[in-house]
Amino acid sequence: MNIALIGYGRMGHEIEQMAVKRGHTIKLIIDLDNKEELVPEKFTSIDAAIEFTSPESALGNILKCLGMKIPVVSGSTGWVKDYNLAAEQCIKSGTSFIHSSNFSVGVNILFRLNTELARIMKNHSEYNVSIEEIHHIKKLDAPSGTAITLSDGIVKEDNRYEGWTFPENKSENRIPVTSVREGSVPGTHIVEWDSEIDKIILKHEAKGRTGFALGAVLAAEYISARKGVFTMSDVLGF
Repeated sequence: MNIALIGYGRMGHEIEQMAVKRGHTIKLIIDLDNKEELVPEKFTSIDAAIEFTSPESALGNILKCLGMKIPVVSGSTGWVKDYNLAAEQCIKSGTSFIHSSNFSVGVNILFRLNTELARIMKNHSEYNVSIEEIHHIKKLDAPSGTAITLSDGIVKEDNRYEGWTFPENKSENRIPVTSVREGSVPGTHIVEWDSEIDKIILKHEAKGRTGFALGAVLAAEYISARKGVFTMSDVLGF
């Protein structure tokens, strides 16, 4: 499979190594210094694009690729209020698209466990939930897209909650999400259900970026021969 990388930061480099390890070719790399190359003539032999950029540029990059009928895997966060625009462009162009706030296989298992636990806990009002996420100091958005996805999963199952909030804006119907930025932490997410008598904790701690890169390449392999809008649950079969 011929892959275009859009965004060549730390994640882009990790994805490049993983893609080559799995037998694929990185045919095109687009970053800040050559963003004008995101044009049809450069994508004639591309089977899928993997996009990890900034909240400001992600949507434009995604729409351009989908408009060229190129399957797109996007791991950029901070832009998903416009997700429907990307999904609509995907369907209109007859290609494929997948976005995830986190492509790690382990994190997607965490998403599933989080939803199942929330479904159970909606009947146990003695517990209150909170989320903490810890990342490296260069991460731009807060809270992380993964923390927001975890919050959304709880909200869908437990009608006590309407969304998330930072702890300093505490509200009974919103899930407090604490964001910590320290060192070079690749990503830790903790969901805690606390009561007066005990505490239940779900935790995922990334040991590096390899897991994110593997998931992104698996997603590209999955959508390259399909049409439609997909999720990592489709890729992983649950």
